[in-house]
Amino acid sequence: MNHRLPHIVFLLTALLFAACASIGSPDGGRYDEEPPVVVNSMPLNRAVMSNRKKITIYFDEYIKLENPSEKVIVSPPQVEMPNIRAVDKRVRIDLYDSLQANTTYTIDFSDAITDNNEGNPMGLYTFTFATGETIDTMEVSGSVLNARDLEPIKGILVGLHRADSTFTDSTFRTRPFLRVGRTNGSGRFTIKGVAPGRYRAFALKDMDGNYAYTQKSEQLAFDTTAFEVSKRPDLRPDTVWTDSIHYEKIRMVPYIHYYPDDLCLMAFLEDGQERHLLKSERLTPEKFTLYFTAPHDSLPIIEGLGFDSSKLFCEANPGRDTLTYWIPDTTIAHNDTLRFNLTYFDTDSLGTLVLRTDSLHELVPKQPHAKLERERQKKSEEWKKDREKREKKTKEPLPYEANPYEEFYAEASIKPGGTLEPNQNLSFLFSEPLARIDTTRISFRQRVDSNFVDRPFLFLPDDDNNHRYTLYAEWEPSATYELRADSLTFQTIFGHPVQSIKQSIRVRSLDEFGTLFLRFSNLDLQPSDTAYVELLNKSDTPIRKQAIVQSRADFFYLKPDAYYMRLFIDRNGNGTWDTGNYDEQRQPEEVFYFPKPLHVRAKWEVEQAWDVRGIDRIRQKPETITKQKPDKERTIKNRNAERENQGKKK
Repeated sequence: MNHRLPHIVFLLTALLFAACASIGSPDGGRYDEEPPVVVNSMPLNRAVMSNRKKITIYFDEYIKLENPSEKVIVSPPQVEMPNIRAVDKRVRIDLYDSLQANTTYTIDFSDAITDNNEGNPMGLYTFTFATGETIDTMEVSGSVLNARDLEPIKGILVGLHRADSTFTDSTFRTRPFLRVGRTNGSGRFTIKGVAPGRYRAFALKDMDGNYAYTQKSEQLAFDTTAFEVSKRPDLRPDTVWTDSIHYEKIRMVPYIHYYPDDLCLMAFLEDGQERHLLKSERLTPEKFTLYFTAPHDSLPIIEGLGFDSSKLFCEANPGRDTLTYWIPDTTIAHNDTLRFNLTYFDTDSLGTLVLRTDSLHELVPKQPHAKLERERQKKSEEWKKDREKREKKTKEPLPYEANPYEEFYAEASIKPGGTLEPNQNLSFLFSEPLARIDTTRISFRQRVDSNFVDRPFLFLPDDDNNHRYTLYAEWEPSATYELRADSLTFQTIFGHPVQSIKQSIRVRSLDEFGTLFLRFSNLDLQPSDTAYVELLNKSDTPIRKQAIVQSRADFFYLKPDAYYMRLFIDRNGNGTWDTGNYDEQRQPEEVFYFPKPLHVRAKWEVEQAWDVRGIDRIRQKPETITKQKPDKERTIKNRNAERENQGKKK
């Protein structure tokens, strides 16, 4: 026995080592690829005559519940948020609202339930019970898009109201939805547990949790047409896979098709949002800015405390919700603290615009005047040294270039760098508002052969913005122009002159551009309507806009590129897209997208017909410029099949 003991110890050690090694081996046991399975619930799924407000669903393994506040939706909607949580092998739901009589309740988990270890999704799962004797099984589905750009809207609530004798336009404002669903990353929604009948659909970005439209800040959509829910048997294809790559066959599976399944709601924010002073700031001594949550036609009243506020110079951004006040008087600007009373229109608790006064408004510059001047002087010297180095390297004077840090000078930048398209004009941007322009000191000439000939021009501010000006002229393709302005031509509100300008401008040749001819059909315009088409870049940003006349629009001087197109129907003739209004039952102005990019090449003429309503709007916007992408589909990982394929390759 004593002689056998070392051999036994050796064998036990070897077996233990082998067992430990097999645990870490890449060829170990199979991964769990089975999703969780419901084994029981209290009450039972699809139970009737149930009044339990505490629900427990049991599974065959430990589970996780991901983002229940976003993915799980209870219908009818619960005013008091239910408590939904995962505990070991079960999901617990506590409902706090009173249960309605003879009502079907659905708890739609979407794909929120996964197993705890491998993250295998259970798939779309809905728990249903009824307080009455029958379960309502009808469904309604569709999509919600942003009315302005047809972007799918994720996470917005979609609800139903019965279209019967009790329904009025105020129902959406005063009563919560009967049934509710929520959109996914594709803007799609499904509302389950719907009883037979006629309904109207609404969408709502619910800010206060009451499932009714009660705030202007809530995004909404509404359908003025009532619909009847219905169903019929149908078939759909189902793919049978042999592994993660190969499929065996496609079979047709019977199912119940619920209608309507193609609702399309256009969501918008109404005009007249609540107005409040968001913040005020004074980054530099010479100016301060007021930021409001919404615009107003009237400017605030500023009562200076210790200074004359009439000397302030106000500029508004295009949306008129950001106001910048310049302080031309240096004795005021150099004060460390600026004190004033501010009176402005503000929205009260009843949603009414009223005058409000903020007494003793104080602003201190983030950069004191002395420190700012030292920094400007330092940067100006650095700029001069850099220019001298570049001139020494090129061995010739550089073309006009403004010093943005020069003391007592304002910056002037010319875009787009001295080269223009034939339909463009020359833009100037000044770092300070201009108080005076002497156009007699501006020389604008065209080069003809070896001589320069004076040409007419206009020099005007852009939309009342005294920072940006545009030089308008008749530009000839392939021509060269010269612009000159001495240092006394411009003067800012601070009395600062602008550096002299000498700029050579070349206009591009026609051979560098293409042309796009568009022909439209199915516009469905009323006599008072106008339609506009916008050319968009790859960021979905408009770069050209043109009215459609006699069902056509032509775009000349297009640089070679891929262009996208958006069209809107201008119902009120103001030339811009307008949002909707629920109280007036007015929908937002219609928007359409051409479903693919158009490629324009130099010296090419592209003709394109566009049937505006030929494709449903949910499928119009090209995927390449759609910012809201679909949710990533959660599937079983199939890691066992991947392992087997890797083994076969070896």
